[in-house]
Amino acid sequence: MANNIGFIGTGMMASALIDGIVAKGIRTPTQIHCSDIYPPARDAASKKGYNATPSSAIVCANSDNAIFLAVKPNCVMDACKDIMNAGTGTDSNDAVIISIAAGVTLQSLEAALPGRRVVRVMPNTPCLVGEAACGFALGTHATESDRTLVKTLLDAVGVSMEVNEILLNAVTGLSGSGPAYVFQFIEALSDGGVRSGLPRNVATMLAAQTVKGAAEMVLRTGKHPGELKDGVTSPGGTTIAGVEALEKGGFRAATISAVTSATKRSMQLGGTSEEEIANKYNL
Repeated sequence: MANNIGFIGTGMMASALIDGIVAKGIRTPTQIHCSDIYPPARDAASKKGYNATPSSAIVCANSDNAIFLAVKPNCVMDACKDIMNAGTGTDSNDAVIISIAAGVTLQSLEAALPGRRVVRVMPNTPCLVGEAACGFALGTHATESDRTLVKTLLDAVGVSMEVNEILLNAVTGLSGSGPAYVFQFIEALSDGGVRSGLPRNVATMLAAQTVKGAAEMVLRTGKHPGELKDGVTSPGGTTIAGVEALEKGGFRAATISAVTSATKRSMQLGGTSEEEIANKYNL
């Protein structure tokens, strides 16, 4: 086996995944086969030494290890047809299919790819800087080897957590949509700095680095965020005054609501009925 990996679609998310996989030495550029209908995307991939083509059928025929579905949701079924029609006599039938298309369920994928091993992934945009937080769910036929492979590939651009597929809606609401919440928080921190007299560039840099540093403390120490917060809040000090202002403004409740609202919307887009969302998931 050549252990080639294919990508149907070579947009920003797919490109980031490919670059991470190659940078970590998991695969060489010649082991990457990718397709895209847009010439600039193919040209960019070719310049990096990847095998780029406009034909997803060619990608399928040359990918024996894994094939990523990295196209828009409305293009997934056509890509599935290309996978099923891949050249007879190749090893492509042994490749696990990894979908990063939002809202396309394992049931839909397996119906379009009968007998194939399928994994569904929810990445997020920090993948572009090697700091992704990904959730993934295995399909009916996926194996332990598939689980190991998918985790290895995703961990090349950040961290990944396996969940039950229904929880991918919550993953969408938290880490999938979460970067937008954090960007908004950084912007608000920066606004507060400007309101207090700091130049905008200084305020934004301090705000972004503060969020990055605080996140690293959670990840490295393993301590509960509340414990770390208490370590900053001296009795009667500046921080507790700021925390009080956040609580008065409904910061915690608004953040929880943002995650649950996005989770609910993900369920709606996936075809879950309003009745089931309310009665089964209490959202």
